[in-house]
Amino acid sequence: MAEPQVAVAPVIMSKLSVKAPEFYPSGYNQNFNQNFDSSFEDGYDGYLTLAEYVQDFLNHLTKQPGCFETEIEQFAETLNGWVAADETLQELVELVYQQATSIPNFSYMGARLCNYLSHHLTVSPQSGNFRQLLLQRCQTEYENRNEAAKGDETTQKQFHAFVLFLAELYLNLEIKGTKGQVTRAEILQEGLRELLNALFSNPVDNNLMCAVKLLKLTGSVLEDAWKEKGKNDMEEMIQRIENVVLDANCSRDVKHMLLKLVELRSSNWGRVHGTSPHTEATPENDPNYFMNEPTFYTSDGVPFTAADPGTSQAEHTCLLNL
Repeated sequence: MAEPQVAVAPVIMSKLSVKAPEFYPSGYNQNFNQNFDSSFEDGYDGYLTLAEYVQDFLNHLTKQPGCFETEIEQFAETLNGWVAADETLQELVELVYQQATSIPNFSYMGARLCNYLSHHLTVSPQSGNFRQLLLQRCQTEYENRNEAAKGDETTQKQFHAFVLFLAELYLNLEIKGTKGQVTRAEILQEGLRELLNALFSNPVDNNLMCAVKLLKLTGSVLEDAWKEKGKNDMEEMIQRIENVVLDANCSRDVKHMLLKLVELRSSNWGRVHGTSPHTEATPENDPNYFMNEPTFYTSDGVPFTAADPGTSQAEHTCLLNL
C-alpha cells in the first residue's frame, strides 16, 4: 500500500512589516490629536492660551465635523482642568458664540457643542454656569433685535446669523425637567417668536429670507409646542406672511419663497405619519429628518435643504431665566 500523503500548507510570503508606520484614513488629522493628547498630559504646554486651544478645536470641528463624537469628551475633560474662573468661562462662551455666528453652516455644530458643554462642564462660578453665560450672551443680541433688523447690510447679516444659531439652540439644547425628563428650552421658543416679529416688521428681502430659513428649520417644532399650550401663534405668523406677500415691497423671488413656505405649512410641514421618535430619528429611518435641517439658497435665491441638494414673552423676555 502507498503511504498516505500529508498536505503541507503553502508558505505565505508577506511584504508587510510590524515596523510599518500606523495607517490613518484619508482626512484624519493625526497632528491635531497628538497636540490634543500632549496638551492634556503635559499641562497644556502645546498651547499658550485658552483661546488658542479652543479656537484650534473649533477650527478642527469646522473642517472635520465627523470627529465630534470621538473627540468631544476629551475636549470637555481638558476644559474642566483648565477653566476654573469667571473670566476663562466667559472667554470660552464668547469663542464658541463667535464661531457659531461667523462661520457659515457652523450654527448646528455650535449648538451641539453648547449642549454638550452645558451638561459636562463642572465649573460653575458666581457669574453663572456655561449655559447661563451663553444665554446672557444671546440676550445681548436679542435685546437689539428691532434695531438690527433695520440696520445696514452688515448689521443685518450678523443679526441673521444670531437668529439661526438661536434656532439651532432651541432644537439642540436639552433641559432636564424636575422629573428627569428631557425638554427643549421653552424660553428660546418665546424668543424665536419675537425674532420673527422683528423680521416681519421690517420686510426687506434679507430679513424675509432669514424668516423663511428660521421657519423651515423650526416651524413644525414651534407649531407643535404652541398647539400644546392652546396657542395659535403659527396662524398669526402665516397671516403676517400672507400680508407681506400682498403689501410688502420685496422681490418676486422672495414672495415666491414665502408662498412656498405657506404651502409647506399647509401640508403639515411635509411630515408623514409613522415616523421614528425624535431620539431615534436618522436620515435612513425618518422621512421627516431633514425638516429640521438648515435651509440654504443658491445664487438665484432658490431654497434647498440637505434633503434636496439638487434644487437650483414679550418685550422683556430674558433668556437667562433657564
